[in-house]
Amino acid sequence: MKREGQPVVKSKKVLFATLIGSTIEFYDFFLYGTVASLVFNKLFFPSDNPFVSLLLAYASFGVTFFVRPLGGLIFSHTGDKFGRKNTLVISLVLMGISTVCIGLLPTYSTIGVLAPILLVTLRLIQGVALGGEWGGAVLLAVESAPKEKRGFFGSFPAMGIPLGMLLGTFSISLMSLLPEEQFLSWGWRIPFLLSALLVGVGLWIRMGLGETEAFNEEKEKGNVVKVPLFVVLRHHWKAVLISLGAKCVEVGPFYLFTTFFIGYATNIGFTRTTTLNVISIATLVTTICIPLMGILSDKIGRKRVFLLGAFALAVFSFPYFYLLSLQSVFWVYAVSIIALGIFWSSIASIIGTMFSEMFQTNVGYTGITLGYQTGSALFGGTAPIVATFLLSAYHNSWVPLAVFTCALSVASFISVSLLRNTNEQSLRHQNEEATKM
Repeated sequence: MKREGQPVVKSKKVLFATLIGSTIEFYDFFLYGTVASLVFNKLFFPSDNPFVSLLLAYASFGVTFFVRPLGGLIFSHTGDKFGRKNTLVISLVLMGISTVCIGLLPTYSTIGVLAPILLVTLRLIQGVALGGEWGGAVLLAVESAPKEKRGFFGSFPAMGIPLGMLLGTFSISLMSLLPEEQFLSWGWRIPFLLSALLVGVGLWIRMGLGETEAFNEEKEKGNVVKVPLFVVLRHHWKAVLISLGAKCVEVGPFYLFTTFFIGYATNIGFTRTTTLNVISIATLVTTICIPLMGILSDKIGRKRVFLLGAFALAVFSFPYFYLLSLQSVFWVYAVSIIALGIFWSSIASIIGTMFSEMFQTNVGYTGITLGYQTGSALFGGTAPIVATFLLSAYHNSWVPLAVFTCALSVASFISVSLLRNTNEQSLRHQNEEATKM
């Protein structure tokens, strides 16, 4: 049913729109993480102790995860009541403005303690914006998909994660070709300022979208609820708990394999250029594998693909860190491609679709955002900090890092094992069956 004045979004157009928008938002977000261990620890958090500077830089990266649930609740409330499109436009603008402002910030040597305060403030704004982005992009894709292709359609917003990381890492790799003094002086700022152009493109695409047919039908039937959060907590609490558990392996290892990896690899002997190139190649492989995993989930089920990925990451945790410790350029590429490009992609490709199938349409934005963003806060932003502490406490041993990664993977495996396969269910009535134990 098509509501007057609310055109239904075309399924093919939405694939491109969600991919581009998600890529831009995650480019802005991950750009900060890439620069945190290379620049911000020196220019915004100077200290006589390099460990303290690095830890503060990671903390500024991680603190934003704790406002992502707040941003998610604000945007998801709006998205469930008034639609997905306008919410996604606002989140993109907010992210773009904060990113450009980071590129213009004076450093600690210029304005003192005000520099890190402003940096963290802008980072928090990024977190609020990203909190509203993911859920809306996933729903826009999944609600526009044929039932037999929901995994494939839902993988497109997920592709924005590695593509955003790839663009951010590539831009910093390019700037790092400059002499160290120029890179620290102005080179690192260029990728942040270029965000203005990317956001302009994203806005042009998203402004041309309509609403999904699923949302329009729910609104036409009068099924829009006053406070979606209350409905989710009362009737879908089991789905929220499962989604929190599922997030452990999706978000924790990702930031260990990327943000933490950059600082860790350079500290054990790899050059900055090699480290950034490894991330670029691994994320490129990830981008290719994500839609393939989405298609696979349409064939054999979301749950089965997820469990296989979680099991593989748990088993591979120890070989990953051991082979990194050999300081071999070949092995650092190999393990990163396997862990991030293949195993992790099986998780990231279908987690959005899987979450969408766990909540009813009229509270879908709030439901998937609550689980996703709260899980990101608990297991994502803290992962580089926990790993850094483990390195210090255990005298740079890689074993605690492997145990930590394995534990996150096992926790998700157990959580999702309680979930019923939802591939064949309607998006409007799946929660009752999906979370039955």
